[in-house]
Amino acid sequence: MSLFSRKTEMPSPEKALPGRPERPFKVAPRHLVLGNPLEGPVPDGHEVALFGLGCFWGAEEIYWQLPGVWSTSVGYAGGVTPNPTYEEVCSGRTGHTEAVRVVYDPARVSYADLVKTFFTVHDPTQGMRQGNDIGTQYRSAIYYTTPEQAEVAEQLRTAYGKAVADRGYGEITTEIAPAPAYYLAEDGHQQYLAKNPHGYRCHANTGVPFPG
Repeated sequence: MSLFSRKTEMPSPEKALPGRPERPFKVAPRHLVLGNPLEGPVPDGHEVALFGLGCFWGAEEIYWQLPGVWSTSVGYAGGVTPNPTYEEVCSGRTGHTEAVRVVYDPARVSYADLVKTFFTVHDPTQGMRQGNDIGTQYRSAIYYTTPEQAEVAEQLRTAYGKAVADRGYGEITTEIAPAPAYYLAEDGHQQYLAKNPHGYRCHANTGVPFPG
């Protein structure tokens, strides 16, 4: 029970793992499916979206298939520990979400559509978990990169909150906050389901479509 509590409580800076000044592993430079860079400058006219919606393997696969998405990667965001490892994040002592970073062309796919996808492919009412996956790294989060994104995220959270409440679900627990530092996950996690087509997917969604 104490382990369960520790993994579902955000660590204070004093109790978080110290991390390190540099990433302790190498990551392939290009997206295995889309062929575009995982890091570096964002192409002109493109924008970045950052989401936490449970296990990042299945979440990333959903986003790289959307028309207008230029690149995706998985990593860690919203925590305290700099340059964490997967094992450290899973310990509950870094405070990070398992995050998906999406570089997209807003002329082809809107931020609103990315957020609607976010809400309908996981259960945003579960707090520090998704299905059987329990811990701070599985919490629901939208990290915005522009004021316009923040406004859209707030409006859509309210709309979906009413929709799920009408179906008997509890309050949406999705946090909406400015985009924090984002640390790439290990190479084995990048495009994991392209490398392991029969691998684990956690889509503990509500089954409630987005209204309208």
